[in-house]
Amino acid sequence: MLRTIVKALIPRGLFRAIEPYGHLAEAVMWQVLMGFPARGLKVIGVTGTDGKTTTSTLIYTMLNDAGLKTGLMTTIGYGTPGHWHDNQVHMTTMPTRAMLQRIRALRRQGIEWLVLETTSHALAQYRVWGIPYSLAVMTNLTEEHLDYHGTFERYREAKVRLFKLVAANTRGLQTGIVNADDPNASYFVAAAPRVLRYGTTIQADLKPAHVVSTATGSTYDVTYDGHTLHMTVNVPGDFNVMNSLAAVGVGLTLGLKPAAIEQGVAALKTVAGRMNTIEEGQNFTAIVDFAHTPESFEKILSSMRRLAKGRLIVLFGSAGERYAGKRGTQGASAGRWADLVIVTEEDDRGEDGRAIMKQIAQGAEAEGKIMDENLFLIGDRTQAITFAVKQARPGDTVLFLGKGHEKTIERADGVHHWDETEVVRKALRELRS
Repeated sequence: MLRTIVKALIPRGLFRAIEPYGHLAEAVMWQVLMGFPARGLKVIGVTGTDGKTTTSTLIYTMLNDAGLKTGLMTTIGYGTPGHWHDNQVHMTTMPTRAMLQRIRALRRQGIEWLVLETTSHALAQYRVWGIPYSLAVMTNLTEEHLDYHGTFERYREAKVRLFKLVAANTRGLQTGIVNADDPNASYFVAAAPRVLRYGTTIQADLKPAHVVSTATGSTYDVTYDGHTLHMTVNVPGDFNVMNSLAAVGVGLTLGLKPAAIEQGVAALKTVAGRMNTIEEGQNFTAIVDFAHTPESFEKILSSMRRLAKGRLIVLFGSAGERYAGKRGTQGASAGRWADLVIVTEEDDRGEDGRAIMKQIAQGAEAEGKIMDENLFLIGDRTQAITFAVKQARPGDTVLFLGKGHEKTIERADGVHHWDETEVVRKALRELRS
């Protein structure tokens, strides 16, 4: 690949100095060689720190339910209805060549629309150069990936670049769907020619009303342009009301009828690794979710604290060789909302896993948790999951956070197969037996 050749010809320090233009050259090369396979497609980009996958999947489901031939490329995989491929690597927006190969495969299946989950890394590195984005969605923005971007401002600018790409595509809808509740909303609003805002603030064009949330989902009403939509969201969590509102904004922008939007959002029953309830006949609730940022922790833990009938137990870790500044905040959120906190591994990679767990524990202890009483550090994730289910009492809720849909776990000795749902199921079956 071009980037590999360039690296071989120039010193590493110089290559880093000219980045991201090495990636840009690679993107241009593959687009030209492969004939710009996304041309002619109507591409909807979804970006943000949290909620990208669920929002992307809601949009994809809604459009297909409305009869629009739509493909999806996201963290969990890519495909069309009936032709799905799970993602086997820890990467959301693939390198340019792999991404274009997938787009070409989707085109052979007859898609006209593509929902593309788009990360800050892909935008900063120009991996999506040449993709004709027609519409952009911003879910939220909090501190994440600062190990790569360096500053929050650079991280934000990478995300805003998606909206600038939409603005530059004169053949597209040139519209941005923006979370008006986010403190950074103004940066995204300024980047798009046309904007539809959603949220609870006065600036929002789409506001949820009469919200009712349960352990299985939510219902709410939203009024726009004289029409009231009665929404049902079958993915649990208060935060999914906001994710579904973003999908509503896309549907309205595309001119879908209210009934089609209502039915399309309600058609999504589950998203892999997102608020997945695991049932093996136990007398407590077990949920697997991909939450791994401080903002997502606050949302899911506060939401489930309110809905939990018994105690709230949470198990999680924090990735090694990634942004370390979030670890104490994750621990503090868990310590504040959960009755029992179990800290374990989550892709430690080459970093000292014990040190990571102690950084998390400091945040939990600051919120009053006591080591070996209601705060436990268990390095092996399988053992930690077994411990968690053994602590559960009838009516409790146990959250397993951070791995979600992923099929591998990365340790110092390499990459290992991992399926969080299956590990939890096995632990639940062993508990019953």
